Order: sequence, then structure tokens, then C-alpha cells
Amino acid sequence: MAGDGQVSLGNTVMKGNARKVRRLYNGQVVAGFAGATADAFTLIERFEAKLQAHQGNLERAAVELAKDWRTDKMLRNLEALLAVADKKSSFIITGNGDVVQPENDLIAIGSGGNFAQASAMALLENTELDAEEIAKKSLTIAGNICVFTNGFHTIETIDY
Repeated sequence: MAGDGQVSLGNTVMKGNARKVRRLYNGQVVAGFAGATADAFTLIERFEAKLQAHQGNLERAAVELAKDWRTDKMLRNLEALLAVADKKSSFIITGNGDVVQPENDLIAIGSGGNFAQASAMALLENTELDAEEIAKKSLTIAGNICVFTNGFHTIETIDY
């Protein structure tokens, strides 16, 4: 999983080296976020608590967070997306209560997400690059196109 480092407030870059991807649950899970930073931190903390409560079961933790996010009055107003993965599966979690398992285990969220996803799909289908190289190149391409995506990358991998 890879993320850029740009945090924007309107049309202003506030920070260029944010870590939007982190390891959770003793390094067995990686999580990334897009959207309002404070909201995302709140959701990451909640997700980590769900992982602990469900002994690292990624799908169960994702579904439980999505249910809380949709029904809790405070959480309902949070504006962020989470991408989470372990060695078996990956999901996008939204505030609408969606837990989406993407095709080809390829997830892209945030402003540059569509550019990164298109790049990754092309690289996946037409090269022999490994997942980390595909993520790096896709983020670089997204950063060259999207003004809300920069070239500072954080990459976390999970060994299979």
C-alpha cells in the first residue's frame, strides 16, 4: 500500500510529507486514508480498536467500523475514506456503510486515486513489475497529473 504526502486546505498545500499509510495490528495490517486528516485519524483509531476486538479479522473489523460510521451521529459527519489490507484481502471502507473488496486487489482512493488506479491497472496487465513498483510508478503518474497529489511516497508492504 502506498500513499502520497500532500495535505491541502482548499487550494493551499499545508503539508507535503504526511504519512497517510501505516501499519496496524502488530504489522499484519496496512491502512491508508484520504480526506480530512483529523477525521481519518479518528477512523484509523476506531478501525484499530475493531481489529483488536476481532483478533485481527480484517473483514469483520471493516464491517463493524462501517456500521458504526454509518449509524453513530458523530462519526457520520467524518469525511474520509479508508483503504485496509492484510495478506489475504483488501477493502475500501466508506462513511456510507460500504465495505468494498476491489477487483484484482487494486485499491485507489483520494484526489489522485483515479489516475493511480488507471496507471496501476495498465502496469498490472502489461508488465512484470511487482506490487511495490506498480504502486510507486502509479503514484508518480498520479502526482504528475493531479495537483492534490505529490511525489512524497510512503509505502508499506505485507509479505505473503
